[in-house]
Amino acid sequence: MPRDSRGFTLIELILVIVITAALAVFALPRMVDTTLWRLRSFGDDLVARHQAMLRLALQQRRPIVATLTGSGVSWAYAGGAVIDTLPCPATESPCIAEGGSRTLTFNAGNSGATASSTGTALTATVAYGGYSQAYRLEADTGLIYATP
Repeated sequence: MPRDSRGFTLIELILVIVITAALAVFALPRMVDTTLWRLRSFGDDLVARHQAMLRLALQQRRPIVATLTGSGVSWAYAGGAVIDTLPCPATESPCIAEGGSRTLTFNAGNSGATASSTGTALTATVAYGGYSQAYRLEADTGLIYATP
């Protein structure tokens, strides 16, 4: 009598369930974890907004102060009126590794130059969990770029 094979055996079904469960336990959380993407997006926004504020300070011929804290960045006119803020993602706060408050003033003294609160270039390291990306903010030009 020939054997008729029209379906899966019980052993095949159990193996599929075991493999699916193993993937769900080990692989799926890594694929679904969006921490990396949120922090990378924060870094991209930081660079874009920083450059926009630098241009705005030069166009309006007004000093703009960027304040970096562990929980985000804010930009304000020298008189105190806030222009824009960039908070850390809610689930990854604080996301800037350097502690304390540091400032960078674009168009300081209406000279076109940039001055930092430390007198040297600032480093802003966007980090949380296993992700870390450092950005260097130049003190004299105000330019920002990711460091390798």
